[in-house]
Amino acid sequence: MSRALSPEELEAQEAEHRADLARRASKLFSGRVDFLLSAPQLKFLPEPTVPEIAFCGRSNVGKSSLLNAITGRKAIARASVTPGRTQELNIFEVGDPTLFRLVDMPGYGFAKAPVKVVEKWKSLVKTYLRGRQVLNRTLMLVDSRHGLKDVDREMMKMLDETAVSYRIVLTKADKIKASALDAVAAKTAEEMAKHPAAFPELHITSAEKGMGIEELRAAVLGDAGV
Repeated sequence: MSRALSPEELEAQEAEHRADLARRASKLFSGRVDFLLSAPQLKFLPEPTVPEIAFCGRSNVGKSSLLNAITGRKAIARASVTPGRTQELNIFEVGDPTLFRLVDMPGYGFAKAPVKVVEKWKSLVKTYLRGRQVLNRTLMLVDSRHGLKDVDREMMKMLDETAVSYRIVLTKADKIKASALDAVAAKTAEEMAKHPAAFPELHITSAEKGMGIEELRAAVLGDAGV
């Protein structure tokens, strides 16, 4: 019978696992990452043959910048000129052959959007979250400068209701003071604990400075299960 590992040994084992994921992720994302298609409706999505990791967040949260940072590209994801304009699921393939896909979901919380546009967004996102069997995890991005807003809480509720496990990722962490960032992180973590579908680990990132990108990239690879 093998002996139980000590807390120190377990911690060292976990650290090595994370380091291995980070190495593999760096190598994988330095290879093939291609835009596949934009799907205005679920019927246009590719066949559900590989795992998918989705990205969601309010308009102007820095989703395109984070996707570019994770994939190591300069402009694989392009920000819409008008926030809230993009109302499609943008699909990217990773690996050759394709090992998993990244799904860029349309931003939410945009101001001055017609009711029909908002309803179309809700329908597309809800249907995708509920019906996509290969969706392994969703990354919900939150602007560090503002913390969780009511529209973010609505998204968290939707994710809870659809039983989609999600990570919360604070973006633009370089834009605020360290003390303010600590306060936002603490408050966000406190709220996360109240949501059953929220992954307990909070990610703090800056696409511009590269902060937390390696760790998030490794987390994406782990969530994809490849």
